[in-house]
Amino acid sequence: MSEKNKTVQEKLSELSELVGWFQGAAFKLEEAVDRYQQAEKLAEEIEKDLSALKNDIKVVKRRFDKEAG
Repeated sequence: MSEKNKTVQEKLSELSELVGWFQGAAFKLEEAVDRYQQAEKLAEEIEKDLSALKNDIKVVKRRFDKEAG
């Protein structure tokens, strides 16, 4: 599955694995920069996804309020 098609939950899981790597015994300084950049990119994607979902919820709520009112 491509990065664009991953769900928020899948991205959160991947981010959790990356964070766990930093805390684990397999930590290697040589890999840290690359993994940090991967984690940062995932965090940005998750933030964008959540923001888009929040906007979708607002639109649905407005429609519901109009129909109910």
